[in-house]
Amino acid sequence: MTATEQSHEMVRIAAAAADSKGGEDLVALDVSEPLPLVDVFLLVTGRSERNVAAIADEIEDKLLEAGHKRLRREGRQESRWVLLDFGDLVVHVFHEEERVYYGLERLWKDCPVVPIELPTRAAAE
Repeated sequence: MTATEQSHEMVRIAAAAADSKGGEDLVALDVSEPLPLVDVFLLVTGRSERNVAAIADEIEDKLLEAGHKRLRREGRQESRWVLLDFGDLVVHVFHEEERVYYGLERLWKDCPVVPIELPTRAAAE
């Protein structure tokens, strides 16, 4: 099984939101084969707790505006690793140190990478 087109659209929305708040090192992994209840993990890095919180808030706002329902949010208080569960898409917004320490890319290395299309900065300016 592979990620649905709706999941890919959710990734596009979330990635653009993360990018707009300075999110770095965006990686989307198709985890639909080992995890039948989730299609895609989106991993994002923020440079500080404030940046992690801003990225997570923007992603949540944009997905909610697009009509997607948030099932769960964890880690917002500390803003070192914020998890946003939107069903088909689970977003992990990490502080740099947590991203390296937990190494989700290593844990899910056998899963295909989902291409991320970001709007060009020139078009946004």
